[in-house]
Amino acid sequence: MTENGRRFPALSLATRNLSRQRLRAALAALGIVIGVFAVVTLGLLGNALSVAATEELGGLGDQVIVSPADGSDAESLDSRDLAAVQRAADGRGTVVPLKATGGTVRGSGGRTVAQVYGTDSPQALFGNGSGVVPAFHRQGAIVGADVAEELSLRPGSTITVEGNEYRVVSVLPEVQSISPLQPDSAVVLPPDEFATSGYSQVVVRANSAADARAVADEVDRRLNARQERVSVFSLTSVLDRIAEFFDLLNGFLLAVAGVSLVVAGVSIFNVMLMTVSERRGEIGVLRAVGIHRRQVLRTLLVEATLLGVVGGAVGAVLGVVTVVVTATQTELPLWAVLMPANALVPLGAFAFGVVVALVGGLYPAYRAAWEPPVEALRG
Repeated sequence: MTENGRRFPALSLATRNLSRQRLRAALAALGIVIGVFAVVTLGLLGNALSVAATEELGGLGDQVIVSPADGSDAESLDSRDLAAVQRAADGRGTVVPLKATGGTVRGSGGRTVAQVYGTDSPQALFGNGSGVVPAFHRQGAIVGADVAEELSLRPGSTITVEGNEYRVVSVLPEVQSISPLQPDSAVVLPPDEFATSGYSQVVVRANSAADARAVADEVDRRLNARQERVSVFSLTSVLDRIAEFFDLLNGFLLAVAGVSLVVAGVSIFNVMLMTVSERRGEIGVLRAVGIHRRQVLRTLLVEATLLGVVGGAVGAVLGVVTVVVTATQTELPLWAVLMPANALVPLGAFAFGVVVALVGGLYPAYRAAWEPPVEALRG
């Protein structure tokens, strides 16, 4: 016996027993491989899709949109409403009053229908990802990417909006994420160009999602205490619903994958039970020559654990590789798969596979160890 064999006799005996029944052991481990593989692939894909969807929504979670309530007589928000929103958002974000209407836009490349916004703070509203959105807007027009492409516009071009001529001062970069304002098909003018004095909406760009919830609650308390005057829509509710959906989806997928691991446990239970039945005589001899029943129990449990360890490791590695390859061949972002938090999925699946294998071998091992030596020798 080798040094390791003398130090860990149960491990040495278990390894030797499994090597004598390679096909049966391989088939039992294959069940664990398939179960762990299913858990890892479905778990990682579910997490990656959830993270990618949340990222795709961009800054939706930090926006609060205040507009006149449907049942109110007011068709716009006045200066008092704006002041109330500013007080509610003090220290929590940036308030951008917004005028909005539809209009026909003409340029050298033809004409189109666009959403016309009026604001003097376009950078606070639309961001400055490409460094082309001015912080303050006093004259001229800012056009969205789709409008500029359709009408062949660039800075310095001239457009006509509802009969009024404006020079294009900037073209908004194309928006990659979802936005409720649709800046790609918009034209932004100074607010003084609008005949109305009120505001169609007030948009609050909060510092965080938590600040957005607080602002929404405070605006509702200030302006809707006596009657429903304004509609307050916090886009964090959209993200919350999406997160709930993906949590439900991930739970369902993991439950389906878990069934395959349970089936693998039944397979190992069956293999261990048959192994014990075939080795009753051998176990009886071991017991007759003085091998303690705990040693027999330990050896058989180590066999089941080895099946779980090997099968779980192979299944976890195959699952991770499969998801990574899938991400490289599809539009699923690879960074969403390789997030450090996702490491818990293969580790958890591996541990679950080992536990399932151990539980599957527990009863057969107990039955073999506690069987009287005389009965075992009879076969």
